[in-house]
Amino acid sequence: MLLRSFRRDDLQTLYEIDQACFIPGIAYSRAELAAFTGHRDSQTWVAEEAGEVAGFLIAHREPRKILHIVTIDVVKAWRRRGVGSLLMDAAEQWAADRGLRLIGLETAHDNLAAQKFYKARGYRKVDEIEHYYADGTSAWVMVKELA
Repeated sequence: MLLRSFRRDDLQTLYEIDQACFIPGIAYSRAELAAFTGHRDSQTWVAEEAGEVAGFLIAHREPRKILHIVTIDVVKAWRRRGVGSLLMDAAEQWAADRGLRLIGLETAHDNLAAQKFYKARGYRKVDEIEHYYADGTSAWVMVKELA
């Protein structure tokens, strides 16, 4: 599995993956993804196997030494095969290398698989945001402190 940085010609593929991974109201629009991937304080990693994108992660560096995981998407056929861990490892290492102190993310209140995945990586729930997503779904804010 190759891990590489985002290229502008990836945008349509990432959009299609995001639409497949998340329901309307949670999935991002193409314009939102373009804004996230193009922001100077953002970093996007793409996991690729034999030229096919298996998943991606977008993170945004925020003030006060915080990295915000905007989204992590893994193609259904590649789930539970280490792609999500590879992407999270890259983001966490990137944050650590830059002296960031905290990584935060939001996950849907009913996405138990994601919550379990993050908890196993050392993230903890710190807050619940009601009606966080456009479809009315609440979200858990989860954080991991870096040494």
